[in-house]
Amino acid sequence: MKIQRVNLIGIGLISLTLFACVPAKEFQALQDKNLKCEEERERFSTENESLNVRVAELTTKVGVLQGEVDNLLADSASRSIELATLKDENQKLSSRYAELQQLQEGFMSGTQKETRKVLAQLQKTQEELQVKEDALKESERRLNLRSRELDALQDSLEALRRDLEERNARLTELEQILARKDSAVLALRRKVADALFGFEGKGLSIKLQNGKVYVSLEEKLMFKSGSHVVDANGVTALKQLIPVLEQNADINIVVEGHTDDVRFAGRGELLDNWDLSVKRATSIVRILLDGSKISPARISASGRSEYHPVDPAKTPEARQKNRRTEIILTPKLDELFEILEAN
Repeated sequence: MKIQRVNLIGIGLISLTLFACVPAKEFQALQDKNLKCEEERERFSTENESLNVRVAELTTKVGVLQGEVDNLLADSASRSIELATLKDENQKLSSRYAELQQLQEGFMSGTQKETRKVLAQLQKTQEELQVKEDALKESERRLNLRSRELDALQDSLEALRRDLEERNARLTELEQILARKDSAVLALRRKVADALFGFEGKGLSIKLQNGKVYVSLEEKLMFKSGSHVVDANGVTALKQLIPVLEQNADINIVVEGHTDDVRFAGRGELLDNWDLSVKRATSIVRILLDGSKISPARISASGRSEYHPVDPAKTPEARQKNRRTEIILTPKLDELFEILEAN
């Protein structure tokens, strides 16, 4: 699910770049930028998959480190008991050593044999005491080492937990932004459908695709054959759409003209299918801007000629579908861009 959601991030990036507000004369630059955004979308998708793998690895590592911490705590407890035992034995040996010293003083006046015996016992006791003291020091050293290792592991574990929390927070934020954008697109689609209710199915259709709202206007509703002058019915439909576009100032607008694959020999000021598709898109843009509060900076007009058909068949019905003009509405993705750039 998270991979799909981060894929939506790439789609959002493509949407911002592909449909950013640019003049018609910079359409080629927009196509280049779109290609770059496609590459970035693939990179973001790959990075998202890598993040998910890293999260799984870190989670596994946290479990392993937690086990090591538990073992160290158990070992520290065992060492503490051993240290207490050694201290007790050391105390007993010290007492025994004191007793032997007293015996030595008592036997100094005795025979040489008894004196050697006492000295031998005293020497043995001293050696045993030294061994115990060495063992005690070694236990203290190991306990200190274990304590430092435990502290280092706990620091590492805490750093891993913080990293996981930060990654999860970023993913959650991205998911929330995408959810808001999806909700905004659905609401926009409803508003557009309500505004154009009387025209749907009569040369006009509305659909959601790739996080954008597409308003498709067939040629029979908008233009006479070979003309780029908008008919009266088309003007009426566009005027009904204007209030929706005015009320949603955070929506970018792209108008695309499309023709069929029948060669247009040129007539008057029109040179070919490219020219016809561009001029039809420009005519619609002028109607949308005429007397409205829509900022011209939000709108782009472009012509796609016959090279993006909805139906590639070479039939009259397919060619009729392909002769269309599309108004593409896209929510701005500035917030999503800022988060991705920050990370």
